[in-house]
Amino acid sequence: MTPTTKKAAIIGGGVIGGGWAARFLLNGWDVAVFDPDPEAERKIGAVLDRARASLPALYDRALPPEGALTFCDSLVDALQGADWVQESVSERLELKHKVYDQIAAHLPEGGFIASSTSGFKASDLAANGAPVVVVHPFNPVYLLPLAEITGEPELRAKALPVVQSIGMSPLEMHAEIDAFIGNRFQEAIWREALWMIKDGIATTAQIDDAMRMGFGLRLAQMGLFETYRLAGGEAGMASYMEQFGPSLHWPWSRLTDVPDLDAALVQAISDQSDAQSGHMTIARMETLRDDNLVAILRGLRRTGSGAGGVITAHEESLDSDGEIDGLPVTQRRAVPVTWTDYNGHMNEAAYLELGTWATDGLMKLVGADDAYVASGKSFFTVDTRIRYLGEVHRGAVLTVTTQVLEGAGKKMKLFHRILKEDGSLAATIETLMLHTDLNTRRACLPEPAVAEALETLAAAHAGRDAPGAGGSVGQRN
Repeated sequence: MTPTTKKAAIIGGGVIGGGWAARFLLNGWDVAVFDPDPEAERKIGAVLDRARASLPALYDRALPPEGALTFCDSLVDALQGADWVQESVSERLELKHKVYDQIAAHLPEGGFIASSTSGFKASDLAANGAPVVVVHPFNPVYLLPLAEITGEPELRAKALPVVQSIGMSPLEMHAEIDAFIGNRFQEAIWREALWMIKDGIATTAQIDDAMRMGFGLRLAQMGLFETYRLAGGEAGMASYMEQFGPSLHWPWSRLTDVPDLDAALVQAISDQSDAQSGHMTIARMETLRDDNLVAILRGLRRTGSGAGGVITAHEESLDSDGEIDGLPVTQRRAVPVTWTDYNGHMNEAAYLELGTWATDGLMKLVGADDAYVASGKSFFTVDTRIRYLGEVHRGAVLTVTTQVLEGAGKKMKLFHRILKEDGSLAATIETLMLHTDLNTRRACLPEPAVAEALETLAAAHAGRDAPGAGGSVGQRN
């Protein structure tokens, strides 16, 4: 472990513990896992495979180099040198207290325990004196950003920056309640759903469709109150409350009552769920879920809405890419599932998109950044030629270096090399651009600072070989 690498101890390697391990590991932390389950290593390995295929795909900048993963034979071994301790054992208070007693004896000065509990209050968890703060995530931990944080103020203050540093959105709660905020809403929806099935009103498939085809998508990017504010039209929330407030007194739901989970209701739910999705394995459903979330979250990140804003903010904190062989790295990113075709290969359009972002990276490097574009000047693409040289699959990390072939007057001619992780070429992109006045839509000379920076790069890159540049379609040499 290098001096700058931090270490997380994961105590309990189930679904949630495995998700935490993936979240920390893929953000550059070393991770030590303790779980007496002999299958823990296999199970966490499966979680990591899914996380590696999905979390990096959310970003347009590469995540830090992956940390080291260690499976420990004892809790004490896992705790050695840990900067963060995440407890994710079963939801039994007596078991948690027993584990906390063991952890507390080995915590460094000022150390604390972060609990993944789904419902226990921090004060209940800390009843025996262990320093415990609730850091409650949502599954899959490696993709969903929310972490509800509750407990003593000084422990919350320590937990907040760490959670944020690994790309999550901490929701600090100043009042202690059982089940926190998110689980209370989930429980309310669950109870209503049980009654609908019990009363023969809806099936499991109908209930799920009502959510995923309708209000679930709205809630994903605006939440509850912003959604209802929009429902009030231009008059806003006050109008909504005036129009729909009386409906709270109507017998629409049975949230104040809970059906008995008798054998008949349990069987009905089980049978309907089997009919709905029994044709898919759990592994297939988890992959489908992750692919769907990546697509939704990538859509949200383009506008900075909801969870998308968390991703873009985290991306800004990641290190810049530097140079390779004297050429600036203008783009480095993992291939998301949204860039792949039915064969799992990166499709042709994605190469062009990657080249587009690399061109943007070069433009920012010479000063033609967002502010420059906002001032009314930019470069417009005139011609592009792509050579596809190597097969690329989802999850592969691609690095783009950019060589300035020409940078004088109104012209900017670039040569992008798309490199695989082994350094081999996946593709090259040659593109010609003209500097343009966005108001007149006519070519014009760049501002002096941009022109000078571009000319400097062109001079530095002059005389370099650019294999394939200037060739015709189909020409390889």
